[in-house]
Amino acid sequence: MTTVPAEPCLLIIWHSRTGASEAMAKAAADGAGEAALLVQAADATPTLLLAAHGYIFCCPENLGSMSGLMKEMFDRAYYPVLGQIEGRPYATLIAAGSDGEGATRQIDRIATGWRLRRVAAPCIVNLAAQTPEAITAPKDVPAKALNQSREIGAALAEGLRLGVF
Repeated sequence: MTTVPAEPCLLIIWHSRTGASEAMAKAAADGAGEAALLVQAADATPTLLLAAHGYIFCCPENLGSMSGLMKEMFDRAYYPVLGQIEGRPYATLIAAGSDGEGATRQIDRIATGWRLRRVAAPCIVNLAAQTPEAITAPKDVPAKALNQSREIGAALAEGLRLGVF
């Protein structure tokens, strides 16, 4: 059972197939420090979403969409938290083989339904994986993208700490 850390809590929900999204989520958690709660999408519960004060959603884009396990997390949690988390901040970290816009749009539509507030531009890392072998291969995320992920985690955690969000 995952427990919620001391307030304020930045819930970083992630799913990864090749290691790229996992690396980005861990970098964001590193930036957020003690405020971070890093949880795999399969383990994210409505209780954790309700307890958190802000969110980072991190996943790969698969076939132009967010990954299936991230979508399943949203499906499982959507109605139990609907009407209870309005105004909370969020950001997205997307590992993509091309543009990453499809996954970003899907998450933004769900966040709009929850009435969340995007507080950082989407971080989309184009890893240019276009062949079946490249798509399924383990990924190394460029240092610049990991730094951006870390900065987003730090900025959200600091904004929560200061009461900006």
